[in-house]
Amino acid sequence: MSLPSRARPVMLVTGASAGIGAALAREYAGRGWDLVLTARRAGPLEALAQDLAQRGAAATVLTEDLADPEAPARLVAALAARGLQVDGLCNNAGFSRTTGFLNTDPADHEAMIRVMLTAPVGLARRLAPAMVQRGFGRILNVASLAGRMPATGGDTLYGPIKSFLITASQGLHLELRGTGVHVTALCPGYTLTEFHDVNGTRQEVSGAYPAWMWQTAEHVARVGYEACEANRPQVTPGVMNTLLAGLAKHLPDAVALDMVGGHAKRLKRI
Repeated sequence: MSLPSRARPVMLVTGASAGIGAALAREYAGRGWDLVLTARRAGPLEALAQDLAQRGAAATVLTEDLADPEAPARLVAALAARGLQVDGLCNNAGFSRTTGFLNTDPADHEAMIRVMLTAPVGLARRLAPAMVQRGFGRILNVASLAGRMPATGGDTLYGPIKSFLITASQGLHLELRGTGVHVTALCPGYTLTEFHDVNGTRQEVSGAYPAWMWQTAEHVARVGYEACEANRPQVTPGVMNTLLAGLAKHLPDAVALDMVGGHAKRLKRI
């Protein structure tokens, strides 16, 4: 489906300060979109906005912490106050805690649920109706290969949260089919970003898996963009990642849990 008739549609990207979020912003800018960028850190967002301006895309920066339950409503209000019509939503913001369920501050778990589950649902619910009314929209939910695998110990809630996001995306995809609004869950595997630096697992994961299993954020963003344009309900970048997800799905539960349990032990999470 072609872009709307006005010059450039607008895409809201959460967690846009680095990694896949920044790559998605650049990908959409290169495809004729303007951007609204949101994350907690203003500095990286401003730098990205300047980069996008050099690429011919207008970018609006809105700093926000999606761990705050009121953040989605504030974002939508800020968009309305600026007269910005949002045609697309990339729910990308996310983080993990790998210290174990019992060793993690409950407040961190609550923040994970809000950032990666509650906020994506809330933003989609607030923005999708106008997209449907206009007959054009894009919702790209950045999930994870972890959401297609058995949950691992250590980062106990991360996989289940991403699994919810995948399933919710599929349901919304079906509900909005034929409206002009595309909904896709993007499920990347290991990607070269600061994500693993933030959760303190860079050294472990880089040593546990060969270089060929890692993907760049730019590749993941391009795959996500193309899948959403094609209105695919789900996409997992990389043949090996797709094979791993398929294998985990068809293995007996005990074998699959042993497999991911071995992964967690290699990373010293359990």
